[in-house]
Amino acid sequence: MAASSKKALELFVSRVPWTVATKEIREYFGQFGAVRKCLLPFDRETGFHRGFCWVGFSSEEGLNNALQKESHIIEGTKVQVQKNKRTFVQRPNRDED
Repeated sequence: MAASSKKALELFVSRVPWTVATKEIREYFGQFGAVRKCLLPFDRETGFHRGFCWVGFSSEEGLNNALQKESHIIEGTKVQVQKNKRTFVQRPNRDED
């Protein structure tokens, strides 16, 4: 279980405007440090993203820089940013609807 002992360097970002794509999120958070990953989940039915995402940094410094900023505004909308409390594990798609 090496993954559980590794420190999570991820943010959970909510209230993401529907006009924002992964590219813009990576660019915005890139000002705080190197972004390792950005996961913006989409709704299969609507085709729009779900309004939240995870941003992973390459270093703890990048994560801390982002957390120290008082407010984050992307495309005129204030998004909520917090340290991700648990490791995100992508679940397999289920077609049980």
